[in-house]
Amino acid sequence: MTNNSANSTANRIALSTSVSGSGPGIVLAHGASGSIASNFGTLIPLLAEAHTVTASDYPEDATPLDLDGLADALVAAAATERFTVVGFSLGTAVAVRAATRHPGRVTGLVLASGIARPDNRLLLALDLWSALLRAGDRDSFARFAVHAAFSTGFTNGLAPEAVAETVEMIAARVHDGIAQQFALIREVDTTAELASVDVPTLVISTTGDLLVDPANHRELAEGIPGAEFAEIAAGHVLMAEQPDAWHDTVLEFLRRKGL
Repeated sequence: MTNNSANSTANRIALSTSVSGSGPGIVLAHGASGSIASNFGTLIPLLAEAHTVTASDYPEDATPLDLDGLADALVAAAATERFTVVGFSLGTAVAVRAATRHPGRVTGLVLASGIARPDNRLLLALDLWSALLRAGDRDSFARFAVHAAFSTGFTNGLAPEAVAETVEMIAARVHDGIAQQFALIREVDTTAELASVDVPTLVISTTGDLLVDPANHRELAEGIPGAEFAEIAAGHVLMAEQPDAWHDTVLEFLRRKGL
């Protein structure tokens, strides 16, 4: 169970949490600048057919974030005693930290488009995004997000009006919490604890990822003993490009591992 120190850090980070379904527990950990709806919206109804799904959004205000505190807050919000964590992007580091800080509660991991630590290309992207946030330039922030988050083929296959709509949608969702999430990514480093993860783990690599190079996904898989590795031909935001493959890969792993 969570210790007193973990409870104190969890209490500093207020999450917006919803619970759906019934059955074995699932906890979702979304990516930076994303949300439960954007990262897991189409997956939740499928999971909820056979699972109790706890879905928590990170704070949208300027609450400072640390990896221990965010992992503890997600665990504290869980509707079940034991659960599998499905993490995307930044959420993969949160998931790994939850597994290593709460080994009695986490029963499995699914890590998609993830990192153990940011590489130089990701840090450069964060520099640019952070500068645009400080300048209040939401439109440019959103344009770079579309440029980086999707694969080349997907973006170039969109009609011009679809590109404009996507930029407008992302710009409208910018909030103060994003800067804190980006600051957290800079500090993330779970490399030393990967070897201590002792639950069934699936690492999903997005082969067309322009934001988090697939070498980072492989580092996760190679560092976690016995981790399975699957590839989906998509950019970073695989749930937008390949929703069926995303759903099928997650659900098949959970069924096969009895999670």
